[in-house]
Amino acid sequence: MVSHKVLMRKLILICIAMFAFGYALVPLYDVFCEITGINGKTSNRAAVAAKRIDESRDITVEFLANRDASIPWVFEPEMAHITLHPGQVTLVNFIVENPTDEAMIGRAVPSVSPGEAAKYFKKIECFCFSEQPLDAHERRAMSVQFYVDAELPAQFTTITLSYRLYRHTPQVVSR
Repeated sequence: MVSHKVLMRKLILICIAMFAFGYALVPLYDVFCEITGINGKTSNRAAVAAKRIDESRDITVEFLANRDASIPWVFEPEMAHITLHPGQVTLVNFIVENPTDEAMIGRAVPSVSPGEAAKYFKKIECFCFSEQPLDAHERRAMSVQFYVDAELPAQFTTITLSYRLYRHTPQVVSR
């Protein structure tokens, strides 16, 4: 029969191992998604402009914008879609408006679909790289400059770039 102390040690070790696994799961998932392109995550780092344009084919890029219920802004793409050549640098605007009487800060999170195409979608400049403060009743165009890598497999003819806008509340650091 196992003593209570031995059983307690085993249970404590199991709890510590479960906590460590849970703590490491998010960073491991992010690395996995970045490597495989699964989940439509794009890089949060600015890309360098493409060196080669593949004029032999066209890609349609669709644009979607939606917002979390926590932010009452109007958020929409300036255009629904665009057709371009892989490697062609393109600039697209998303329109944002704060119809409230309160200044707010928003943060956009991008996603690319299909997920396997995300690693070929390269953002040179993007409003999603930083917070976006908007005064009360302010309206603004926010830009994303991008290209689709010419190495994109031929099976992909349409890519969807989607943004979800969230209210960002700066955290106060107490000393």
